[in-house]
Amino acid sequence: MNFTSDLVLDIYSIILLIFIFIHALKVTEKNLLQQKLYMLLLKVTVLMLIVDIFSRFDGNQGTIYSSINHIANFLIFLLSPVAPSLWLLYAHFQVYHEEKKLRGWLYPLLAIHAANAAMLVLSQYFGWYYYIDSDNIYHRGPLYWFPVFITVALVLLAALIIIRNYKSIEKKYFSSLVFFAVPPLICIILQIIFYGTSLILHGITLSLLMVFINIQNQNMNTDYLTGAYNRKSLETFMREKISASTENKTFSAILIDLDDFKFINDTLGHDMGDYVLATSVKLIKSCFGSIDFIARFGGDEFYIILDVSNRDDLEAAVCRIKNCIKKHNEHGNNRYRLSLSMGYAVYDYQSHMTVEEFQKQIDELMYENKRANKMKNKA
Repeated sequence: MNFTSDLVLDIYSIILLIFIFIHALKVTEKNLLQQKLYMLLLKVTVLMLIVDIFSRFDGNQGTIYSSINHIANFLIFLLSPVAPSLWLLYAHFQVYHEEKKLRGWLYPLLAIHAANAAMLVLSQYFGWYYYIDSDNIYHRGPLYWFPVFITVALVLLAALIIIRNYKSIEKKYFSSLVFFAVPPLICIILQIIFYGTSLILHGITLSLLMVFINIQNQNMNTDYLTGAYNRKSLETFMREKISASTENKTFSAILIDLDDFKFINDTLGHDMGDYVLATSVKLIKSCFGSIDFIARFGGDEFYIILDVSNRDDLEAAVCRIKNCIKKHNEHGNNRYRLSLSMGYAVYDYQSHMTVEEFQKQIDELMYENKRANKMKNKA
């Protein structure tokens, strides 16, 4: 590639990333760690693309061009582990949703960055990574592979974490998270084979676009803590189910309330409370081979929407949930005990109830069940 081709590609990628960044500001929660990591990844990639443009003054004579070439190439190698490190943290958080576990990666990643920086500084004297000759022309050094190895290792490690924990990841997100590694790795191979090409950052740009479309953009419909859909999505989905209902085929809804959740929050702390909410959703999902729809209605209340048209099948689904909770309490080494109150019903097509009327019916049934549970516990 010549300078013009590289410049066009870099500018195109920068414009695309800026567009993603602006749109992400509108549709995502900026204060959440997942969003912060993604936004930082966008910023770092844009910065590296800008630096890459200045590193293309290769071969131009003059003190200014030489200084720009030296500084730009130094920054390219210095920043090279940043993007894959951020991706590793992002992928890890997508799997575990725990900030404490994420902190365990900080020191190993800082050590990797420190090693890369030390090698880069020494390369200015020994030409390990690269050297720039008297004609201001860039040349690869004998240890050029070292920063490439760091990038590949971090990206593959993120992919391994995702693949090993595929059961913990929403199916709609899994393919995007795994496929993120593909474009950068292909571009790395091409860049190694074809000397003078600069494609890695464009591969990352493509992956970031894919992640935004399939994950970040969908988070506006998702509860960040539990991974369930949010209330807005629930209202929309229930309206669609009511509109699609017929006399022969309708749907069912289950409202779940966690009993004594305030006690867990007050005695064990809000971190444990958050953990219980996330765990409850995972347990509910595990009760079914595949679940049609689960949403966080508010606080410690969750809705399940099932393609079930008769009462017997609905009762069987409720029974599965109760058994899952029972096993969790019996076999789990937990500091808390899960207890649920549930209201549930099959939507009656002949009633022509609205979403609000159907939810009110189920809400009343749930409170009846909660009062019954309290009476049972007192007895």
